Parts: sequence; structure tokens; C-alpha cells
Amino acid sequence: MSRRVLAFDVYGTLIDTHGVVAELQSRLGDPSMAMEFSRRWRDKQLEYSFRRGLMGAYVDFARCTREALDFTDRVLGVGLSDTDREHLMGAYASLPAFDDVKAALARLAETHVTCVAFSNGSREAVSGLLEGAGLSEYFADIVSVEEVRRFKPDPAVYAHLRQRLEVEPGDTWLISSNAFDVIGARHAGLHAAWVRRSPEAPFDSWGIDPDITVSDLEGLVDYLN
Repeated sequence: MSRRVLAFDVYGTLIDTHGVVAELQSRLGDPSMAMEFSRRWRDKQLEYSFRRGLMGAYVDFARCTREALDFTDRVLGVGLSDTDREHLMGAYASLPAFDDVKAALARLAETHVTCVAFSNGSREAVSGLLEGAGLSEYFADIVSVEEVRRFKPDPAVYAHLRQRLEVEPGDTWLISSNAFDVIGARHAGLHAAWVRRSPEAPFDSWGIDPDITVSDLEGLVDYLN
């Protein structure tokens, strides 16, 4: 008998990476600069993971985060102190969940679907985020790319997900707000739902589209039910 597995991306899908803006604003003073810093930090974090993936030079995702923080500080000329950097990295390790997440996961818990967290982050980092956000109880497992030392959207990462969970591609759904992740999963033969967290965000499709697009996780649960 087949079982349906929902593999939830964590950063940007369950957890709000811009939850660090308040901490940035307290150090930079300017709200618009804080948001710009947050956006650039996140973009550079992902870029560094892509580059390291192509180079075969895997490091913990937290190192990509720290290096992206340092670069963003330099390029914007902010001049963060060592204390500022440590506080910001601490804030990144305890980011909040989006408002819709907990209620949607609670609804899914009443069904027979298996939910796992599936992330570029280390198992330790993801476990800490889920615990801090009060979400741990909703996940049967955490699957981290550190187990194969690659980064999404490497096909090996999605193959590892299926092998680890012993589930067929047709029964595996990736849930992500990151278009590159959705494309990677679909390319690897999985189903994928794109969570369009921003109504202005276009989907960068490359001719590979998600099975469904929802504006939040409540919409996902409605679709699956």
C-alpha cells in the first residue's frame, strides 16, 4: 500500500527568513535598510550554496549564512561589529514560523499523510528552528542535505529523500516557496507545490511548473483534502 509523504522545505517556506529584520533594524536604525540587508543576505546565502554545490565544496549551511552576512555587511558598507554579527547569527538560528504554518500542520496531522522537514540546513539547525517555533510534533523526521553533502537542487538530494523514506516518486510531494527547489523536485520526478509567499512573486519556471500553486499552507491542506 502506497503512502503519501509531504517533504516541507524549511527556510522561507515554514520559517520566515525575514524574521531577522527586527534585529537588523535595532542595529541599523533604518527600516528600509534593514529589509534590504535581509533580502541581500538571503539571496547571497542561496548563491553561496549553489556555488559550493557546483564546486563540490560542501560546508554546513550555517557557514554559507555567515559568509553571506559578512559579504552583505561589506557591500552595503554597514560596518557591523563582531557582537552584532553574533547576535544576528543567533537570531537566524531562532527565526519564527509564518503565521499560517502551525494551524495547517495541525490539520494535516489529522490525516494519514506523513510530513517531514527537508532542508539545506543541518539536522541540528532545523531541529532547533522547529522546536523554537513549536512545530516539532508535526514532523515524522528531518531529512538534511548534510547526509549527502550536496545542496538543493542537486538531483542527488531528492533521490536521497526518497531512498531515506522508502517512498515512490509519485507518492512524494515537495512543498516549497523556493522556485529553484520546486523545479529541482519536479526534474527529479517528484510532485511539487509552490507556496507563493509574495503575491507579486513570479515563478521562474524553465518550462517546469509546479503541480499546484497556493498562497499559503492552508490552501495546500484544502487542495489535498
